[in-house]
Amino acid sequence: MEDQLVVGRIGRPHGIRGELTIDVRTDEPDARFATGTELATDPATTGPLTVERIRWHSGRLLLTFTGVHDRTAAEDLRGTWLVVDPTEIATSDDPDDFHDQELVGLNVVTTTGTPVGVVTEIRHSGQDLLVIDRADGGEALVPFVAALVPEVDVAAGRLVIAPPEGLLDA
Repeated sequence: MEDQLVVGRIGRPHGIRGELTIDVRTDEPDARFATGTELATDPATTGPLTVERIRWHSGRLLLTFTGVHDRTAAEDLRGTWLVVDPTEIATSDDPDDFHDQELVGLNVVTTTGTPVGVVTEIRHSGQDLLVIDRADGGEALVPFVAALVPEVDVAAGRLVIAPPEGLLDA
């Protein structure tokens, strides 16, 4: 997946007709998952998958893929990453807009210069969270908001955090 951008992950089946829940990882799900869109997958042997139907149900994106019309076939796709070539994603004019892959691998320091660790993942569950493997062992979760992350310098490979008291206590 190194040279591809994740736009979603296939979750559990919904119903018995092959519909799947999608953990959305893109700002434009209606465009990215439009009917007829072909999506690459990780693992690559699972795809490509073509979107046959898209709908929203209780705030959750549901997709049906061509050739997947029952719960068993849908269950076989669970956990598959949906990916696109980075050149297919338009660069944002917003200097505060980052792709997950740009943040993963950045060294994290506090505003006082104390090393914290390295960003290993971005979790999108209501609030975007930076997952940081701590230099002193363990893991830290830091909300990815301007108040706590005042500086992101992708070119320098560095991310600065301003943790409130207790946030990094393990």
